Amino acid sequence: SGDFTIDFLVMLADTGELKEFKPQRLLIIMELKLYNTLTRKKEAFKEIKKGHVGMYSCGPTVYSYQHIGNMRAYLFADLLKRVLLFNEYKVKHVVNITDVGHLTSDADEGEDKMEKAALKEGKSAYEIAYFYFKIFKEDLKKLNIIDADIYPKASEHIKEQIELILNLEKKGYTYKTSDGVYFDSSKFKDYGKLGMIKIEGLKKGKRVSFGEKKNKTDFALWKFSTEKGKRQQEWDSPFGVGFPGWHVECSAMSMKYLGEHFDIHTGGEDHVQIHHTNEIAQSECATGKKCVNYWIHVAFLTFKGEKVSKSKGGLYTISELEEQGYNAFDFRYLCLLSHYHSQLSFSLENLDSAKNAFSRMKRKVIELKKSGGKGGDFSKEYGGKFLNALNDDLNTPVAMQVVLQMIDDEDFDASKKVKLLEKFDRVLGLGIKEMKEEKVKLPLAVKKLVDERERLRKEKKWAEADIVRERIKREGYLIEDVVEGIKVRKI
Repeated sequence: SGDFTIDFLVMLADTGELKEFKPQRLLIIMELKLYNTLTRKKEAFKEIKKGHVGMYSCGPTVYSYQHIGNMRAYLFADLLKRVLLFNEYKVKHVVNITDVGHLTSDADEGEDKMEKAALKEGKSAYEIAYFYFKIFKEDLKKLNIIDADIYPKASEHIKEQIELILNLEKKGYTYKTSDGVYFDSSKFKDYGKLGMIKIEGLKKGKRVSFGEKKNKTDFALWKFSTEKGKRQQEWDSPFGVGFPGWHVECSAMSMKYLGEHFDIHTGGEDHVQIHHTNEIAQSECATGKKCVNYWIHVAFLTFKGEKVSKSKGGLYTISELEEQGYNAFDFRYLCLLSHYHSQLSFSLENLDSAKNAFSRMKRKVIELKKSGGKGGDFSKEYGGKFLNALNDDLNTPVAMQVVLQMIDDEDFDASKKVKLLEKFDRVLGLGIKEMKEEKVKLPLAVKKLVDERERLRKEKKWAEADIVRERIKREGYLIEDVVEGIKVRKI
């Protein structure tokens, strides 16, 4: 690896075996490798069209607020896109918006989430979708997530979905029941390859009933309206009045904007067994070729050992975290400290730790910006290590170690260090360029405590001054003694 090469050559340099050693010139940059769920291994990334990457991410169902478990998936997709851009690829990123057809059960049963929310809030499905998509975009901005190139809405691509279903029907992959048009999964020999599903174990048995479906793994392409005019969102089709199934939406929109064969598809690990498995089936049966080269999934955000959910707890939104005194960047920083392929345990205690660590990093960056230029230039060495960590399947914990080590390297010229940090921030997205000293307006009670401490210090009553310092800390402020005098900042 690149790191082994550096360590070995440093050893040679220390023993005098290698003269005029320049580690930054000898660092071997690792090619980008990504863990592909389809093959269950890390693979060297190879784009379809040289220098260009087509990337599709499963977006939100806009019937409610997106919680922090959802937002981890979008932070991951943002990280992946930033790493691709850092490696000088041009990225076309599509994030779909599900505003129809997502039922409350993965078994093609239950209510449409959009219709249910509209009824509950006394609004139209359009109003519900507009409102929650707007909140979603605001959360993306707070988290410094780069906007996708396209946010296609399922309700605006009914034509494409119908055409895809007709194509599958023509090729003999569909059948009708009383409630809709279904995909016959038994006719696709590679069904389940993404999730390694053993179809033999899912055959219909004497004690297993799944309605009119021929196979348990069959799924709805088009659902019929139970009563015409009852639903807010329904369309005429060659199959009957109804609405599209959730899975067919993604295939139709990804193919429209990225083509029948594209590079990367992302989403949460909960999509592997059903949603993405069904996408592959319908897309590859319709086109007769491979649809996606790299399927990349982010692990769950967990709370008390279980996936964050309404029933288990930990289901905060970004706005709710802000109300408790956190910044969206605190959550972004927390996510960077864990590898995307590992489940991230969430608690307010863990978020506190991330918030404090991020605050320390910001203070150090601000001090660096005020420092004069002196020391050596180790930009290539640190830059190589940072890129190697990212290119090793987006290993952000190691990348962050490189960043923090670099910040504390006193032999590295401060001005060059800041310049490199700003370059790194093209991936980290922590707002390093915007970091600056914040003016703190002290409440009157805290100001009086600060003045009292200064009086006690002048009288050399150190013990009493320390007691006042702790009182200031309990009020949420930290007082620091610096060369210029004192500095007070909010904790």
